Amino acid sequence: MSGQADGRTRFLLGGKEVRGVLVRGTGLVNEMRARHGLGLLETLVLGHGCLAATLLATTLKGDKDRLALRIECSGPIKGLVAEADAAGEVRGYLRQNPIPLEKPLESFDLSPFFGAGFLSVSTYLEGGTQPFTGTTMLEHGNLALDLSHYFQTSEQTPTAIALSIQFDGQGLVVGAGGLLLQAMPGVEPVLMGELEECLAGLPSLGRYFAEGGEPEGVLAAQFGAFQPEILTTTSVAFACPCSREAISARLLTLPEKDLDELCSGPFPVETCCHYCNTTYLFERQDMEALWQERSKL
Repeated sequence: MSGQADGRTRFLLGGKEVRGVLVRGTGLVNEMRARHGLGLLETLVLGHGCLAATLLATTLKGDKDRLALRIECSGPIKGLVAEADAAGEVRGYLRQNPIPLEKPLESFDLSPFFGAGFLSVSTYLEGGTQPFTGTTMLEHGNLALDLSHYFQTSEQTPTAIALSIQFDGQGLVVGAGGLLLQAMPGVEPVLMGELEECLAGLPSLGRYFAEGGEPEGVLAAQFGAFQPEILTTTSVAFACPCSREAISARLLTLPEKDLDELCSGPFPVETCCHYCNTTYLFERQDMEALWQERSKL
């Protein structure tokens, strides 16, 4: 596996007519897989979700703004949630883990596992009372294509996305990456057409990064004719801000009957963060302290 650092590179193409984001997320996907104990199929599905959320979060302005990508579907996947912030931290979970298989996985075509459903993108602004959410139906059963469809239909913004995870012969993740190209207002349609032709020849980003490729190299090789202008390169990582204090605060919001049942044992009471699979244990004295605090509310 490549020892290259993960990162998110923002750039412009075609005289600033197209904005782009390139993510190298091999370590991110491996950390995600280890946290949730995922198999190959589950890693592919949630890995694509986390890479996509990391790409989309570059639109966020405030340091504490965050973005959530959600899929609800009828297929065996059932759905997923991936959440990223402006700082490049991403977390997420599958609604079904493991994903049931009727037969061994024969290809990386995920469309049979999604089925019918909806994709939504929510933006949570610091200090905001409600998120801004856009929703569209799944059309392809392919997250990259469905996100492109979302931007075209919900925001009327031509967008192209590529997501890629490379496994070795033992099923280990050796490379992972994602690319987003998005037209700025007033862009000439012919430019987007030319860029789509370049995208058709884009190598597998997962394989490219597994072989030691650098972000600057793929931009020069694939989009050199469009004078790529690199703006920033920042770090990305799978990370979750959950804490024992945050879980305690959530327990305090439970209905009194439910909290009373938990305080009756058995102990320790085990809680788990959906997003990162971290377990928090609460002994009898911890629950009694929570009950006393609740009684003061």
